[in-house]
Amino acid sequence: MTIWVNEQIDPSGLIYACIACCNESQAKDCHESFKNNLSELQLAAGWIARIRTVESWDEVPVNSLKLN
Repeated sequence: MTIWVNEQIDPSGLIYACIACCNESQAKDCHESFKNNLSELQLAAGWIARIRTVESWDEVPVNSLKLN
């Protein structure tokens, strides 16, 4: 099983927001939303939107919203 994990990460490396799901198109839409919602100030400060895949729900950060 592939699980898509979307994260907004602050300049210190802390995960600010995280959503995980098994639907690739939903995950890509979420990633675009995460990227578009970062302000110019956040981007200049080093915030990033990251999408990645994992193989188990155990690999998903604890504080994430998990959509199944």
